[in-house]
Amino acid sequence: MTTPNPEEIDYKNPPFPLTAIDRQLLATKDSDYHRITWIDLKQIIAKNTLEDLKRLPSDLKRYLAWSHNIKAQYGSITTFVIRERLRWTPEPSPSPSSTKPGTPSTTDSGPPLFAHHSPIPFADERDYAVLPNDWPYGFEPGITHLLVWTKTRIPVDEVRGDVTGESRQLVEEFVARFFVRDLRCKEDADGDGADARERVQWFKNWVGLQSVRGVDHVHVLVKDVPQGVLEKWAERRDL
Repeated sequence: MTTPNPEEIDYKNPPFPLTAIDRQLLATKDSDYHRITWIDLKQIIAKNTLEDLKRLPSDLKRYLAWSHNIKAQYGSITTFVIRERLRWTPEPSPSPSSTKPGTPSTTDSGPPLFAHHSPIPFADERDYAVLPNDWPYGFEPGITHLLVWTKTRIPVDEVRGDVTGESRQLVEEFVARFFVRDLRCKEDADGDGADARERVQWFKNWVGLQSVRGVDHVHVLVKDVPQGVLEKWAERRDL
């Protein structure tokens, strides 16, 4: 299937909801774009103004074109992620509407469900996967954008689908033991004295900002992390 030219995408009917900032970016040149610094990122997360996270204008156009193509081929970006990136098999849907194996239900039965080993998010390493974000935001060099996908649902509020206090604590504890601890061990070995926690940030988009809906995931951003450590984090224990 031929990927459409980014300039040919109908922005009045985009493959996923565009924010006002997205639409402004589409009229912006890459040369006029301010790359998000580590300080910018920390401030955005601290204020929970996640709508300020944006892609490079040319990357946003390519992402829209890619999303259009994926939706035409798979029916949804969520189906593509489950089938091709995660390689997870959803539990059988109670509805007969889903005809392809591994295709999430598109009915009112809700998001796809997966067999899991613990009902608590991130409690069992077989219930989540760490993957690089194929379409990261427009960060300055040195910042790596990871996604942690989980087979168990992360509790969110009923107002806009943002994380609850309890779920925020769950994610914070997971990030500390999975990412920060590894960095701290390496720093202790290297003797550079840097603060590992200061090199890791995380957030979870509320529903209105999600371009991939139906499979819960958390964004993790790390600064100046060696490739070997990134590869260790991305080892699959969920398959």
